[in-house]
Amino acid sequence: MDFDLSPEHELLRDTVRQFALEKVAPIAEELDREHRFPYEIVAELAELGLLGMTIPEEYGGAGTDTLSYAIAIEELTRIDSSVAITVAAHHSLGTLPIYLFGSEEQKRQWLPELASGRKLAAFGLTEPGAGSDAGATQTTARLENGEWVIDGSKIFITNAGTDISACVTITARTGDGEISALIVPNGTPGYVISAPMQKLGWRASDTRELSFQGARVPEGNLLGPRGEGLKQFLKILDGGRISVAAMGVGLAQGCYDLASAYAKERKQFGKPIAAFQAVQQKLVDIATEIEASRLLLYRAAWEKDQGRDFAQTAAMAKLYSGELSHRAANWALQIHGGYGFMDEYAISRLYRDQKILEIGEGTNEVQRMVIARHLGLPS
Repeated sequence: MDFDLSPEHELLRDTVRQFALEKVAPIAEELDREHRFPYEIVAELAELGLLGMTIPEEYGGAGTDTLSYAIAIEELTRIDSSVAITVAAHHSLGTLPIYLFGSEEQKRQWLPELASGRKLAAFGLTEPGAGSDAGATQTTARLENGEWVIDGSKIFITNAGTDISACVTITARTGDGEISALIVPNGTPGYVISAPMQKLGWRASDTRELSFQGARVPEGNLLGPRGEGLKQFLKILDGGRISVAAMGVGLAQGCYDLASAYAKERKQFGKPIAAFQAVQQKLVDIATEIEASRLLLYRAAWEKDQGRDFAQTAAMAKLYSGELSHRAANWALQIHGGYGFMDEYAISRLYRDQKILEIGEGTNEVQRMVIARHLGLPS
């Protein structure tokens, strides 16, 4: 059993960490304050090959393993969650459905632009009335003269409305008791994208509501077999939980970094507050839990790379890291005291960004349901 990262993984970690510190950190507060999508950062991430990491090189990707991808997301989130979720949602949710379930023709059509990062993809599962109960989708698609005619809506969709968004993959009812997946290109008549939604956190990421009003796409835009859409998307969510777990670990680490640095500089009663037992114990607890959470995350990524059933571990990693990030953000802000409540300190942004990690990709409650099923507990 070897817990060391390979030289390649260490190089990747150091490269992404340096990029995040040098390129993202100086403008993260500005992006958050202005609710501005980071086009310039996305372009540089594309040049680094980080927007199609696990997609094979033949389709324009980098051909890396899942562990490399998890490390990259962790390091980006350590500095800014908006940038990290832009990468994660594009890769694990937007692009992977086409790679895993698309025909060879669909892969050749879409993946080179998406894997290279020249274009972004979105994932349309959640609806106003179908969140945790994804099978309750009400969006419909009927086949008419060789085209799918789509009616319905999706909500809280990431990356759908940027200037470089290419498409969204959606679930829709294509018959009685039948949910299928479809690729809908941006610019399709009848496909309407709302203005950016205003959010508590992740303010520099793109989040939209989508509506389909008789939107027509070719019959060939069916993704995978008809009627398999929900099953496909639930499989995508298993992998997506590794992404969100990586964000949880990264955000917790970022909170620890800020709290530790502040505690060493801030003096009260004649000495740094890091010298006081109450503050030390909080920092020790955060550091210990981060190590445990990171090991669970890396195991989930390793299991996926080994071709094993990773769904239970991914759900555990997502659940634990999400709840850890909540504790870490709360403790870190408490250590900052009144200054942490001010937006001029980065911890306030991390505090706001944290909450969605307990909701997105399946709420904490849904994760416990998933884990319970894998443990063989009665339903």
